[in-house]
Amino acid sequence: MEEIDLKELFEFIKNKLGLLIIITVGICLLGCVYGLFLQKPMYKSYTTIILSGSDSQITQSELSLSKSLVDTYAEIVKSRRGLEQVIEELNLDTTYEKLSNKISVTSVNNTEIIKIIVTDTDPTEAKNIANVTANYFTKEVVDLYKVNNVNVLDEANTTNIPYNINVAKQIIIYLFIGFIIGAGVLFIIFYFDRTIKSAEQVEQKIKLPILGSVEEFNKGGKK
Repeated sequence: MEEIDLKELFEFIKNKLGLLIIITVGICLLGCVYGLFLQKPMYKSYTTIILSGSDSQITQSELSLSKSLVDTYAEIVKSRRGLEQVIEELNLDTTYEKLSNKISVTSVNNTEIIKIIVTDTDPTEAKNIANVTANYFTKEVVDLYKVNNVNVLDEANTTNIPYNINVAKQIIIYLFIGFIIGAGVLFIIFYFDRTIKSAEQVEQKIKLPILGSVEEFNKGGKK
């Protein structure tokens, strides 16, 4: 691999600064066009479920059991039987697999509270899916475990702000990507450029001293 003179590379990039700016701004503009006109806005809506009721007779062991069952409950939320009922009730034009991919279930700070999160291109549909899924889940748990300590804590609300579009953040990201691509292009051009640019390069290549050089001559008299 040919040795790279960092000083020459810096000077080359300095001379090609205009090209670097053009590439950076161009990539940023393309990214902004994609984000504003082509990227589909996605909306999140969530509902929370508490795995212990208001009954004061619930013991600490039952509470610990509820926490340990969070992973199991998460699978119940996304079960085929439950989600197919959600599809039927809401008359959704989708399949079980597609609906399952829209839903995620997490534990809130390792507590007995679980959060059902739904993402969709329609904020109202995301809310409806979250609420109906939560209702079916509570019924399923009652039927399977014969318990009555599972309740909806907070119902889902409509969110009209897409979570996947942040113009200011995306501009910064696209500028960074554009700069990296531009710097990469300039490096490739520099690396494969075999033209002689200075007397020092001649000395390096032919291993002989330079006795003299002819400067560039312009008719304008500047050189």
